[in-house]
Amino acid sequence: MTTRTLVINADGASRGNPGLAAIGATIKDEDGRLLASVSERIGRTTNNQAEYRALIAALEKAISLEARRVDIRLDSELVVRQVEGIYKVKKATLRPLYLRVGELLGQLDGFTLTHVPREQNAEADRLANAALKRS
Repeated sequence: MTTRTLVINADGASRGNPGLAAIGATIKDEDGRLLASVSERIGRTTNNQAEYRALIAALEKAISLEARRVDIRLDSELVVRQVEGIYKVKKATLRPLYLRVGELLGQLDGFTLTHVPREQNAEADRLANAALKRS
């Protein structure tokens, strides 16, 4: 079987911090074809928790699509740097989310993780905000 790399863009949004929150993500193949997306409310949480939960949902979906490698692009510098091990996970509320990301990444053969400007994450941001607007 060939190594399948999927491209993940994920974003979390919170109206207030904490406040009503939602997640959005796209999972695409290497040619940019959309394979799956996520757009859902997740209740009341902080923006950073929403960012982590968006990444978790996207990783779970990518794994279900038989991804062996993922190219992850997030506009949350905090999440990227914590997963890279550059920043410590100081908030107790983020630790279980951080650990879950590690578990999911451990199921893959490899991954890349890139902090991108918000404008390069517009599709995931739009999906998160669309979920927030749904009643």
